[in-house]
Amino acid sequence: MAYRRLSSLLSGSFSASSNSAAYLLSLGRNSNFGGGISRFSTAASLEAPITPSVQINHTQLLINGQFVDSASGKTFPTLDPRTGDVIAHVSEGDAEDVNRAVAAARKAFDGGPWPKMTAYERSRIIYRSADLIEKHNDEIAALETWDNGKPYEQAAKIEVPMLTRLLRYYAGWADKIHGLTVPADGPYHVQTLHEPIGVAGQIIPWNFPLLMYAWKIGPALACSNTVVMKTAEQTPLSALYVSNLLHEAGLPPGVLNVVSGYGPTAGAAVASHMDVDKVAFTGSTATGKIISELASKSNLKPVTFELGGKSPFIVCEDADVDQAVELAHFALFFNQGQCCCAGSRTFVHERVYDEFVEKAKARAMKRVVGDPFKTGVEQGPQIDSTQFEKILNYIRSGIESGATLETGGERVGTKGFYIQPTVFSNVQDGMKIATEEIFGPVQSILKFKNLDEVIKRANTSPYGLAAGVFTKDIGTANNLMRALRVGTVWINCFDTFDAAIPFGGYKMSGHGREKGIYSLNNYLQVKAVVSPVDNAAWL
Repeated sequence: MAYRRLSSLLSGSFSASSNSAAYLLSLGRNSNFGGGISRFSTAASLEAPITPSVQINHTQLLINGQFVDSASGKTFPTLDPRTGDVIAHVSEGDAEDVNRAVAAARKAFDGGPWPKMTAYERSRIIYRSADLIEKHNDEIAALETWDNGKPYEQAAKIEVPMLTRLLRYYAGWADKIHGLTVPADGPYHVQTLHEPIGVAGQIIPWNFPLLMYAWKIGPALACSNTVVMKTAEQTPLSALYVSNLLHEAGLPPGVLNVVSGYGPTAGAAVASHMDVDKVAFTGSTATGKIISELASKSNLKPVTFELGGKSPFIVCEDADVDQAVELAHFALFFNQGQCCCAGSRTFVHERVYDEFVEKAKARAMKRVVGDPFKTGVEQGPQIDSTQFEKILNYIRSGIESGATLETGGERVGTKGFYIQPTVFSNVQDGMKIATEEIFGPVQSILKFKNLDEVIKRANTSPYGLAAGVFTKDIGTANNLMRALRVGTVWINCFDTFDAAIPFGGYKMSGHGREKGIYSLNNYLQVKAVVSPVDNAAWL
């Protein structure tokens, strides 16, 4: 499945049956889709959540191919964000469990079959894993929605298919990784070997648990590394379920180890472990700094980061306002606003600003909020009480700083972590809602006069993850795509992700790239081999 996202908004080439984010956008245009779910839903519907028909079979740590209890015997609850109720108790890993997992990964790398296996056989195992995941698509999606709160339609029709597509992409790379021969000034034969880096420590976030799982393990396994993964404590269930399927597909013991636990214990142990050869982390910039320090103080292991963002979404004066409003709405509110690359600074040209604000307000008021298992729901709950309170605090800050609250700003219902879609206008650059990453359904709309001004303002941020540009003018698009200091620029589209498209940030949004050919560099090291050539042969 090709999973192009919002690839041609201006041409109107959306398909409600396609497995893409365009499908979600088409749902968003129909405010009555799903029947009986009104604006912001109702407290009654939120207090009677649907019970998912999926069994939770894996709550232990996965070490050396076996599900085992933590060494301490401790567990922690993972919660249903729709209600705050406990879904399951999961084994809580700490430094001792990370030691066990790293030992298993080291043994599997140094003496096990995975690096010694033919590249073709590794490829076949990853392909079989994708086939099994595809077979269990609906169960995995239900588990993801239950643990995370994202709409089931999003998980089942977009994210799990993306997971399988990513694994198939990397399965295709497994037997195509090779070195080069290099000409030298003299009678020498020079070649390079591209070798796996070893044991990869990987730490993933809670907002896209399955996709971040695939972004991490895909290139690591394709390059024949072994992995110790620390899942987010809020969302451990889907990674454990899918990892079991990878072992069912033939992944050898110790190649993929999963430790559920907390950042200061399990996460810190992964980052600082002397026998971990490389760390990859997706999460906040503040946590990224801690991980970088831990990695450098241990064995100077290389790190790749995909960190925070405050992405500008620039609506130029020639824009079709209706289309721009819809795309800007999607760019911010998708996944409950819990996206690192969300278009959270909506810059709108002064000539269309007032019209844009009114229509953005109307669109947010039609957004369907409710139980994510209900058909047609666009927005489920935030991940947990901590994030819920953080977002409400930002909303209060916006009001206190003088921004105009156009709509929203309150919780929905009395149970769970639902927040009304919120729109602010008259936002100024220095306000907290314009400078800090909110990670929630809060749209900030800022006014600009010309391109030089908006380029300067867009770049005046410590972040540089992504940007959106909405214009009909190719010259304007070319100007902005080169001027914006970000890792991705989407023109007349947003959140277009493909397995082959690299993703990563400038500045404090991280370094290194995930997905595509560039991600392989994170898990390989280059060895030069030089040998003399007989003089006669040389001549």
